[in-house]
Amino acid sequence: MSDLRTPLRRVRGLGSAKHGVMHFIHQRVTGAALVLLICWGFSQTPFLVANGYDGAHTWLQSPVNAALASLLLAVGLYHGQLGVQVVIEDYIGKTGTRTALLVLNAFVAFAFAAVGVVALLKTAFSGGAS
Repeated sequence: MSDLRTPLRRVRGLGSAKHGVMHFIHQRVTGAALVLLICWGFSQTPFLVANGYDGAHTWLQSPVNAALASLLLAVGLYHGQLGVQVVIEDYIGKTGTRTALLVLNAFVAFAFAAVGVVALLKTAFSGGAS
């Protein structure tokens, strides 16, 4: 049986826009990284709960713990930003509103990551509990 659709009809709406593949890969890589980082975080929770602030401060002074905690925060926020970006792109129709929300989404994720990492590093490098 022959295809009755015109060539334009077959092509319209199909194919790659050439930008979604990297976004997809970033989501999957950050998701896999988060699985490992969250498992590490859960394994550290009993120590942190048992030893209070002073124990957490001492724990965070380890370069490995400070780096992994900062990485967990940054990767988690980036992964969340990617997810919210997909929702905005899919459900916001007006171009101006969509652009403003995408910029706000990126800014909020970056600001939270920066503040969180600075707070973790400040705690890690401070002299101790007062």
